[in-house]
Amino acid sequence: MATDFYNVDSALSEEERAIRDTIRAFVDEKVLPVIGDCYIEGRFPKELVPQMAELGVFGANLPEEYGCAGLNNVAYGLIMQELERGDSGVRSFASVQGALVMYPIFAFGTEEQKRHYLPKMASGEIIGCFGLTEPDYGSNPSGMITRAREQKDGSWVINGAKMWITNGSTARVAIVWAKTGEDKSDKSIRGFIVPTDTPGFTAKDQKGKLSLRASDTSELVLQDVKLPPTALLPKSDGIKSPLMCLTQARYGIAWGAIGAAMACYEEALAYAGNRVMFGRPIAGFQLQQQRLAEMLTELVKAQLLALHLGRLKDDGTFNPQQVSLAKRNNVSAATDIAREARRLLGANGILAEYSSMRHMANLESVYTYEGTHDIHTLILGQAVTGINAFE
Repeated sequence: MATDFYNVDSALSEEERAIRDTIRAFVDEKVLPVIGDCYIEGRFPKELVPQMAELGVFGANLPEEYGCAGLNNVAYGLIMQELERGDSGVRSFASVQGALVMYPIFAFGTEEQKRHYLPKMASGEIIGCFGLTEPDYGSNPSGMITRAREQKDGSWVINGAKMWITNGSTARVAIVWAKTGEDKSDKSIRGFIVPTDTPGFTAKDQKGKLSLRASDTSELVLQDVKLPPTALLPKSDGIKSPLMCLTQARYGIAWGAIGAAMACYEEALAYAGNRVMFGRPIAGFQLQQQRLAEMLTELVKAQLLALHLGRLKDDGTFNPQQVSLAKRNNVSAATDIAREARRLLGANGILAEYSSMRHMANLESVYTYEGTHDIHTLILGQAVTGINAFE
């Protein structure tokens, strides 16, 4: 592909390339033919879920003993890259299912919870969502007001609301984070597995989106939702637990953004070679060559950054601040690439038959969610100075 200017393929194993190519073919054959219409119609292509499950994309880097693919983190990243080359909404669906629902069950759940839920989620039989963000608490999740109160019989009653929840209206289970009892500190935050058919649980679609239109986004409301003791994720312990989940999701986003950037760059390059103006392809004009050179440079930097982060993660030597840097850089670069590609396409760039403007709009959401660009800036600032600018 025109996007592998630094021969990143040579740094991948044969298995990693094969996995990447399999998902690439799926995106080319199944996602790209329908995603433009899905975006215009404002619907997620649910018909693709069984095929995604069959390809093993849900929780792909979780162990095989729980019905998952057991892949390394680089292979997982390449899956996210290819899915977002199709659309951010498709990658978001898989990312939420694996990194934000299956991962917390794996990391904080009992053996019984893992064996009950993970195989069914890997197969797509059960779809999940992740309830952390609240209407008034986005970048400050520790300020949440959702409460889970333990009853005398050991059951729990949850009251609260969650906002901007991907897969919310589709999910059969939700991982809901709540402060327990009257303790208002972030150390009291625990995770709960909440079946969405539990009385008092409702999900309402978010209307009026101009971004991530091919994705389900919902508001969750929990009114006296009563859960058994087994709903608690017993190893969840304070705000660090949901933040661990976000680190997993942010890692996938760092790769996913590359896919969106690849799609935009390749579209711009092909268009520049075919679009004739003043008697020659616009690819022959200095302004467009500069635009393409800048796009390619940022794309290559993002590829190398994600690959090295993936190797660090596989070695167990990465840290969350490194993931913040990759998410921040790669999403910002992809957003710029998408914008420049749209501009190179001229008036045609606003049409749904081209992908750049769709990716550009989607990336504005990716720029904001899983920690905004500015929040990741402060995370990095604290990492290098030792001074917390959040307080």
